[in-house]
Amino acid sequence: MTQDQIILFALFAAVFAMLLWGRIRYDIVAFAALMLGVLLGVVPTDAAFSGFGHPATLIVALVLVVSGGLVRSGAVYLITRTMVDSSRSLGAHIAIMGGVGGILSAFMNNVAALALLMPVDIQTAHKAGREPGLSLMPLSFATILGGMVTLIGTPPNIIVASIRGDALGEPFAMFDYAPVGAITAAVGLLFVALIGWRLIPQPESQKSAGALDTTDYMAELTVPEESKHIGKRLSQLVEDAEKADVAVLGLVRGGKRLYGSQRNTMLEPQDALVLQAAPAALDEFRAAMKLNFAESAREENLLAEAEGLSKIEVVVPEGARIAGKTSLSVGLNWRRRAVLLGISRKGAAIRSQVRRTVVKPGDILLLLVPRGHEAEIADWLGCLPLAERGLAVTENRKVWLAIGLFGAAVAAASFGLVYLPVALGIVVVGYALTGIMPLRELYDQIEWPVVVLLGSMIPLGAALETSGGTELIAGALVGLTGGLPAWAILTVLMVVTMSLSDILNNTATAIVAAPVGIRMADTLGVNPDPFLMAVAVAASCAFLTPIGHKNNTLILGPGGYRFGDYWRMGLPLEIIVIAVSVPAILVFWPL
Repeated sequence: MTQDQIILFALFAAVFAMLLWGRIRYDIVAFAALMLGVLLGVVPTDAAFSGFGHPATLIVALVLVVSGGLVRSGAVYLITRTMVDSSRSLGAHIAIMGGVGGILSAFMNNVAALALLMPVDIQTAHKAGREPGLSLMPLSFATILGGMVTLIGTPPNIIVASIRGDALGEPFAMFDYAPVGAITAAVGLLFVALIGWRLIPQPESQKSAGALDTTDYMAELTVPEESKHIGKRLSQLVEDAEKADVAVLGLVRGGKRLYGSQRNTMLEPQDALVLQAAPAALDEFRAAMKLNFAESAREENLLAEAEGLSKIEVVVPEGARIAGKTSLSVGLNWRRRAVLLGISRKGAAIRSQVRRTVVKPGDILLLLVPRGHEAEIADWLGCLPLAERGLAVTENRKVWLAIGLFGAAVAAASFGLVYLPVALGIVVVGYALTGIMPLRELYDQIEWPVVVLLGSMIPLGAALETSGGTELIAGALVGLTGGLPAWAILTVLMVVTMSLSDILNNTATAIVAAPVGIRMADTLGVNPDPFLMAVAVAASCAFLTPIGHKNNTLILGPGGYRFGDYWRMGLPLEIIVIAVSVPAILVFWPL
């Protein structure tokens, strides 16, 4: 081995060891290794930051912003709100949620797809009286499987495509992964829905007791002019409300609360529904039913004057400005351009309109405020803000615009009319200009540690390739499998890559394994594409541990899982993935 190869192998060994240790975050580990590589002369100075402008890095960042815009617009509510049905059997629920999760994760980042569906799954579990841990792991695995179907579904696919472009002159296109990915995902989802979930250890009740921290509010939503609900009985909205986990308590008309539940009353314009719900459920119901906030005129003023809206939760202490007063009397709207959406008061019913209700110490208020003024308004009220709980105001009026922009970009990129990063960049610009994604939230959607990881590992991977290091690894693997047919060597590559992905970050694994796959194919004198496909599938499918894939990490706490719980369903699933994908690769990407 040359001196450069020894240094690079030592750097990669140190990176892998630090990632396994887990005490220092992966982006800092990767960036430190890159800086050390530059100082030691194995990474050229002029190429040190080339990874940050690499197409793979840009696509990952842009996909995260686009995914956030689709969620922010309410586009995904069109699908997910039908999932909240606690009367279904657990198997049927897992099959439906897994199918939806798989489809969504094919067209948006699979981490974003899980983040969107996880609250829906937890909500359904609580309504059905079962532990969320029984269904969260199948949902996580389903979103990982679905991400294999398209180029933008998961970072390893993006990385493998870019490495193919650098090595062979042309990257994989949007749906090149679909034949192998769709078949593998379909068989994997079938296993998860029918058998896999039965292998999960039964979670203890106390383990997930704190999985979902929600506060229910008394709130009002109004029926807008020309709403499709005008003329319907209030009872006709109850079923949709229950699906969103919202309780309909009554009706306010002409500023007066009508006696009783009023379920047989015909709805009229500007009627206000009196509801009890958690913030996320309230926003989902409002977006799905196209209702307005109770103070719609004030909301319009807010929208006209602010760079978008946000929701905050604040606790009212003794001595607060609003304590003992109503939001009207304190001038919340005309003084601070804020709207009181709901009041949470444990153990006490609120009979009057929300904005006319006298606020008491101990109440929790749900406020609609101009973005960027959250802390200022909480201080003015004399209230204490609760910890950030990710409350967003869904822009459901722009749902079809968001879907249309994204669909047009995917189509243009798929037919080769526009380079994929450019197509996604145009979608991001469109989302920003139309207000689908407020400018203040734009960069919050990007997971910067992942960007730094990619930007740091790509130059290191290129240096390993240039120094001949990947050729050494490929030669060693081919030597160890000497005498075996090419398909068996491809299977060994998948097993090694999948094992690495289970204990390391799947992005880092793909960066190292893809060039090795190309070198192995060159050594054997066969087509490199099957080996690249094998790396893409194997790097994505990390099911044995909670650290191999971010989706598995996300469900660890809410599901009440232990480190050793994952392999019970994950090991047979990985075996199935290999057994199905290898023949599929050989059919669609012949050696």
